[in-house]
Amino acid sequence: KHLEKMKAVGKVNDYKPEYKFDTEFEREIKAEVFKIVRRGREFGTTGFFFRAFVYISLFFFLQYTFATSTNLNSTQGILLAIAFGVSGATIGLNVQHDANHGAASKKPWVNDLLGFGADLIGGCKWSWLAQHWTHHAYTNHADKDPDSFSSEPVFNFNDYPIGHPKRRWYHRFQGVYFLAILSMYWLSMIFNPQIIDLRHAGAAYVGIQMENDFIVKRRKYAIMMRAMYLFLNIYCPFANNGFNLSTFGIIMLMGVAESLTLSVLFSLSHNFENSDRNPTEAFLNTGEPVCWFKSQVETSSTYGGAIAGYLTGGLNFQVEHHLFPRMSSAWYPYIAPTVREVCKKHGVKYAYYPWIWQNLFSTVSYMHKAGTGANWELNPLSGRA
Repeated sequence: KHLEKMKAVGKVNDYKPEYKFDTEFEREIKAEVFKIVRRGREFGTTGFFFRAFVYISLFFFLQYTFATSTNLNSTQGILLAIAFGVSGATIGLNVQHDANHGAASKKPWVNDLLGFGADLIGGCKWSWLAQHWTHHAYTNHADKDPDSFSSEPVFNFNDYPIGHPKRRWYHRFQGVYFLAILSMYWLSMIFNPQIIDLRHAGAAYVGIQMENDFIVKRRKYAIMMRAMYLFLNIYCPFANNGFNLSTFGIIMLMGVAESLTLSVLFSLSHNFENSDRNPTEAFLNTGEPVCWFKSQVETSSTYGGAIAGYLTGGLNFQVEHHLFPRMSSAWYPYIAPTVREVCKKHGVKYAYYPWIWQNLFSTVSYMHKAGTGANWELNPLSGRA
């Protein structure tokens, strides 16, 4: 019914789908999960909105304090900067993410309003939609997932074959430095020139049409909100505390705190040992489309439980999120055991880490091996290349 309401903008000729749907695995996992969460009830719970209210209230309090404080160049200012940065990340994780997936509420205006949390923390709602929805469609696809190549050429999330043109000599050390680079995520976000025309480079590269009425009409609002963010979080601290290196350091500390909280948690989700880095390999070899639902499981990982979910907006349940992206994160702890059982029954690899540090260790190990090409070297003990 939704497709019937949409306006046709063109036709793709000679299209060969890489993914297939309505597989036995998809049908069973949907049937079992919707026994737990009935259709139409998969949106935010009372608990979700309570947590969102707490995170939003704390954020606005810290935002006001950070923008108006005349004592940032102190121990108190250091603590405030860290707290405000982490608070901004909780908005990105717990509020805007569900909302911009249309999962917070069945009422579109609620999702639309909460989705502006992306702009409150230095991002852009519409740019995020262009990248993130493309990421969900093509998770870990080396050519079509913007998240998989967004860090290039500084470091590689993709594990390219040895000799690949996208490999650089310094990638051999990326297992050491990639976290330091991720700490600069905030800078790359707030000074991203794509805010001007909302043409997200990653989504456009994949082939998403960025020049349309919806995007064009929203450019001025995106620019206005970015200007407001820069005024509150860069100009005001300098104006109230002096244009000096100390104030600059406090602003950067806030940005680093937000960056690491967001980007480290994001990087855990799909970059770990034995994650599927070539989900359409079977299609490339045989021409047979692969099960999209199966690929979502085998390119993602889950760690921890409900408590971690309350703190990360359910991003720790990445497998469940990629299977049901329009289901509120509040439900993921309830459906996770069933998802694991169905995956086991169908022989689908489900990556689970009881603790976040285990997932982080696996991510660092994967990044090191992806940088050195270790996964492509001959392993004499196994007899495999």
